[in-house]
Amino acid sequence: MSAATTTVITNIGQFVSLDPAEPERPIRTGAALVIADGRVAWVGDTVDAPAADTRIDAEGAAVIPGFVDSHNHLVFAGDRVDEFEARMAGRSYTAGGIRTTVAATRAASDDELRVRLRHLVAQAHAQGTTTLEIKSGYGLTVDDEARSLRLAREVTPETTFLGAHVVPAEFADDRETYVDLVGGDMLAACAPHARFIDVFIDSGAFTVDEARRVLLAGRDAGLELRVHAGQLAPDGGVALAVELGAASVDHCTFLTDDDVELLAASARAGDGTVATLLPLVEFSTNQPYPDARRLLDAGVAVALASDCNPGSNFSSSMPLAVALAVRELGMTPLQALTAATRGGARALRRTDAGHLGVGARGDAVILDAPDYRHLASRPGVPLVRRVLVSGEPDVALHAPRE
Repeated sequence: MSAATTTVITNIGQFVSLDPAEPERPIRTGAALVIADGRVAWVGDTVDAPAADTRIDAEGAAVIPGFVDSHNHLVFAGDRVDEFEARMAGRSYTAGGIRTTVAATRAASDDELRVRLRHLVAQAHAQGTTTLEIKSGYGLTVDDEARSLRLAREVTPETTFLGAHVVPAEFADDRETYVDLVGGDMLAACAPHARFIDVFIDSGAFTVDEARRVLLAGRDAGLELRVHAGQLAPDGGVALAVELGAASVDHCTFLTDDDVELLAASARAGDGTVATLLPLVEFSTNQPYPDARRLLDAGVAVALASDCNPGSNFSSSMPLAVALAVRELGMTPLQALTAATRGGARALRRTDAGHLGVGARGDAVILDAPDYRHLASRPGVPLVRRVLVSGEPDVALHAPRE
């Protein structure tokens, strides 16, 4: 390896590699990590660490993989904090508030959307997120959806077309035409800027039959599939996601026994559908939390994501998602951290992120703590000391002003 392109992190008190090649040894002590040309090149004991161009002393702190946040809605304008206050006073969450954001987003300029987007991405990075997915869904016209994805693509390759978020007001009496538009001209305009296609299945959004039409059109256009399902009630979305081989089905708050078995069978079959849990949404909406223990005991592949968005959860804090998963979802600290890193990578069908095994991307987080379990036991405390993205320290740590 060339010293001119290497970074070594030494004196790591607790190294949580989550290397899938070493499942029996997810954690080691007294370790060092070398990143060369953006990839993990060597892992070993600090006393054996080779020379490198950049040397970072972890001073006994814990080092973990960067968080992989596989569900976000970050291209938007406007504010819906009044909805949060109303929910805390007892009003139930519904999907209808999305239309408020749609109106504000359509009225915003590219630069206004871009500035807020970059600000939100920088906030996520500062909390240890090094890979994140971003959906469209607040434009709901051909031009506005394509614009949202173009902007999202400026900050991440993990972009998702979500024209099937809700039916916009102008199509309230003609939803069939809107579904055709999403799977037709809108998809054609958005597919060049997207990796995935998603549909929100809910009584206030789209039916399973409508979702099938949109998802199949997206697959024919070369996009991979994702699904919102089970947020407010069992809705048949899990069965559809598994049937179509979706990379993930997200929310999974309300599941039937059949849903759980379908997801478990999918996991046993190999690269199946991941159940992505979003506990920050339940925190923000006063809804029941999903039962992660039920899923894990059944053998389901589980991810944690933030679902940062202006309505049902305006937080990108993956450390808080980990803490909630331990406190409210029945996960152990190691299960929660794994779901927030390697699980998120699996939900994005990425093998090079979410762990720090040799060959993985050099996305590492140095905590301001000696043990990763502090993430769960000290919620709200800023425990991310430094973030390395492809081996580069402190990338995107300072958010630009809005």
